[in-house]
Amino acid sequence: MLHDRILVALRKEDGDRRSSGGILIPATAQVAKRLVWGEARGVGASVRQVKVGDTVLFSPEDQHEVEVHGEDLIILRERDVHAVAAERIEESTGLYL
Repeated sequence: MLHDRILVALRKEDGDRRSSGGILIPATAQVAKRLVWGEARGVGASVRQVKVGDTVLFSPEDQHEVEVHGEDLIILRERDVHAVAAERIEESTGLYL
């Protein structure tokens, strides 16, 4: 990865989902703009807050899709990440990128 780019794999459960009443909502359904979680698979040299293996929260509109070794991945900039969830992060109110 180059510069401030992050290579992210989407979580499998971010596809179809069920409402609390049991109605199946397909992944392609256009509801409100939702942020999605993904796992960082690679990071550029200038990325400061995200490490490989971290879980990141981002908007699906800020992404560029790419296929690597038959797996669909997403490339985004570090500034497009809204939150980072990782075991290594100390207890705090959050990260500000």
